[in-house]
Amino acid sequence: MLNLFLELLKLVKPLTGYMCLAVSAGVIGFLMAIFIPIFGTYAMADILGFKVPLSFNVLIILCFTFAALTGFLRYGEQLCNHFIAFTVLALLRDKIFSALRRLAPAKLENRDKGSLISMVTADVEIMEVFYAHTVSPMIIGGIVSIVMVLFIGSFHWIFGIIALLTYLFVGVFLPLYISKAGRKSGIRQRESFSKLNDYMYETLKGISEIFQFGVEKQRVDTISKIGTDLKNNQRKLKKYGFQTSLLNGFAMVFFPAFILIFGGKLYQTGQIDFPSMIIPVIALLSSFGPVLALSNVANTLLLVSASGKRIIDLINEQPEVNEITNGSNIIFNKLECDNISFSYQKENILNGLSLNLEQNKILSINGKSGSGKSTLLKLMMRFWETDSGTIKISDENINHINTSSLRVNQSYLIQNPILLDDTIAENIRIGNYNADLEDIKNAAKKASIDEFINKLENGYDTRVGELGDRLSAGEKQRISLARLFLHDAPLLLLDEPTSNIDSLNEGIILKSLKEASVDKTIILVTHRTSTKGIAEEYLNMSEIRKS
Repeated sequence: MLNLFLELLKLVKPLTGYMCLAVSAGVIGFLMAIFIPIFGTYAMADILGFKVPLSFNVLIILCFTFAALTGFLRYGEQLCNHFIAFTVLALLRDKIFSALRRLAPAKLENRDKGSLISMVTADVEIMEVFYAHTVSPMIIGGIVSIVMVLFIGSFHWIFGIIALLTYLFVGVFLPLYISKAGRKSGIRQRESFSKLNDYMYETLKGISEIFQFGVEKQRVDTISKIGTDLKNNQRKLKKYGFQTSLLNGFAMVFFPAFILIFGGKLYQTGQIDFPSMIIPVIALLSSFGPVLALSNVANTLLLVSASGKRIIDLINEQPEVNEITNGSNIIFNKLECDNISFSYQKENILNGLSLNLEQNKILSINGKSGSGKSTLLKLMMRFWETDSGTIKISDENINHINTSSLRVNQSYLIQNPILLDDTIAENIRIGNYNADLEDIKNAAKKASIDEFINKLENGYDTRVGELGDRLSAGEKQRISLARLFLHDAPLLLLDEPTSNIDSLNEGIILKSLKEASVDKTIILVTHRTSTKGIAEEYLNMSEIRKS
């Protein structure tokens, strides 16, 4: 856990100045608040005729002055702490999204989407407790405790030892004990929360199928079970919170009482005067604030450690392939696969595959499901690297080609295309952000979707809904194909481009692809025999793969 917190603290380094301000304001503010009852006790002792270090008037002035300044100082501390916290949260989100971009697409294919959403939202928000209510309070608590140990110990060294033990128990031992005892519960709580998010996300996306096949009860029962697990974990965390409060209450009674009893004996033997017996008790009672702040966040730190670990693990995770920035830039003229082999999760997918594809040709790749057709396209895109063998574009190993150049020369259509919750025009424009509306319409015509779009009330300004939910599967695929045409790359990699399209529109799209092959090289992964009609070369993956 220590290594985790050190990783999280590194993010505060650019804000060291604000942290120093927060600590300074917090230390001074707490000390002023602590000394108000101390000065008040001295003032009462002065009235009773005991000898005190300051005059009554000075003590009263100090009480009112400290009371007035304490509010401003505590406000300044919280202002700095929350500025630090929300700035770091912004940095965390930036690092998370940078990590997601770096890991995509290979490392994110099998990630639970609900878990990722939970991390970006809930996990990051939980970190506010650490940065706003833990980092500087720990430093403040340490400094204030040292000052108070010296002050209380100035009356008698035993008082100082008791004060030190008090602060160590409340501010160090108790938080460490609670954190260690409840760490697993904290991790399980975050896991249950993410699992519930995943399941709810899947349920909402598949709500029509759930009602169609009458499995509502099973889904509700599973949600109830996950919710019960979450509730049980939260109950365990609350139990640790109750233990913290109980032990804090014990410490606030026991340790001051011990000083009072011991001080009473010293007073009876004449070793100290009456104010020296009372002031250490008042000082200890009034100085619990900084260490209680640490003790009370111990329970929340259980969630912080679980969320922080998930975030740091993601940020530090290495991608399947690293982006190439110091390689070669190419202009596509041919594609070559030379004896490539690839395994995924110990399963042999490709073994010794070779092919050559010249410029402006169409290759049809067929084969049964699981034979490695889609995997081959992803290897060509360098989402993964081959275990052995080489893939070359324009006689250059793709492992030596700049990633940006590779993307310019390739366009890839996946089996289940993704549309953003935006207009049709903007979804197509993703292929080329510099394209104007006329370019977008031409691309849509090639994909046989222009006529459909023009019939819509808002035409190209029609919003497609979340993940394109307002469109049919075929319409989404054709819009994605239009995006591909707009990108205008010389190498098109199409994974089942006509799987959700009727035969009439399929013929139109295949005709467009055939016309595009005049200046483009096209690789078609397909189950449909009709697509073979436009291909000039064929590859049957079922005959090549060896399990």
